Amino acid sequence: MSDGYAGDISPEDAWKVLETDPKAVLVDVRTHAEWAYVGLPDVSSLGKDLKMISWVLFPKGDINTEFVDDLEDQVPDQDATVLFLCRSGVRSIAAAQAATQAGYAKSFNILTGFEGDKDDAQHRGTVGGWKVAGLPWVQK
Repeated sequence: MSDGYAGDISPEDAWKVLETDPKAVLVDVRTHAEWAYVGLPDVSSLGKDLKMISWVLFPKGDINTEFVDDLEDQVPDQDATVLFLCRSGVRSIAAAQAATQAGYAKSFNILTGFEGDKDDAQHRGTVGGWKVAGLPWVQK
């Protein structure tokens, strides 16, 4: 166990878990603005729905005090493997910790998140992340 949750997983390994574990769930914890302007992971080819529950609320960045309640509504099976994704893999750690404390023992943080780490020019989108790994995503 890693700092109060099941552990960290790469985007590629997260996809493999989603492919092979029928109960596995992907939860995107970014904000509404990020979902609208940056894009969303697409798990529809696996017959799954993306769960979207913000860890922090846009625009102020306040912690979503309803996060665990929203998680329980969208992912009622606490035995499911729950994979948390944010922009870079930081907010998703906090989400995985909160989920674990709420009884979701198989809560994982997806390393490097959706957009990945910053490159030498301080830009995201070229170093790691769901998109750079070539995993399915959509722009809405």
